[in-house]
Amino acid sequence: MTPPRSDAQRNRERILEVAYEALAADPGTSLNAIAKSAGVGPGTLYRHFPTREDLILTLYRQEVQALVGEVPAILAVHEPLDALRVWFRRLAEYVRVKHGLGEALHTVAAQAAINETYAPVTAAVGRLLAAAQGAGEVRPGLDPADVLLAMGFLWRVPPGEAGLQQADRILELVIDGLRPPAARR
Repeated sequence: MTPPRSDAQRNRERILEVAYEALAADPGTSLNAIAKSAGVGPGTLYRHFPTREDLILTLYRQEVQALVGEVPAILAVHEPLDALRVWFRRLAEYVRVKHGLGEALHTVAAQAAINETYAPVTAAVGRLLAAAQGAGEVRPGLDPADVLLAMGFLWRVPPGEAGLQQADRILELVIDGLRPPAARR
């Protein structure tokens, strides 16, 4: 397959950038509004993303890959338990956009995208837990899939600042439960 032309690649990246912000601000933003904001015609947008679902699932995959990819950098600048906290807070911030994905994440294609990203996300949680366990900050034997499930509240907090504040409060409750019994507050 021939690689896309550089202008086509720039257009695609610009569409994704604009779509991320637009859908975070207003989940009902139209594809035509996204195209206009990206400085491309509707035909260009539809060539890259034939349906709204295609665009949304591409954003979903992109954001999950970015979150997973941040783990080494976060661990490099934070103590392990703080790294876990920072990473999950970023996940909570991502919820802003996930709320914008709405019904698109309830289709067969969406379930395939979610299944495809589950293993990398679980591996990222595992890496964060291993670092925190190595530092004695969380109890040993935690299953990354269990911790990810426990963090599922992040997907249910309301969008906006109030939701992020609630996520922070609940995050501290969960992290406290991950600590070794003698280290709990």
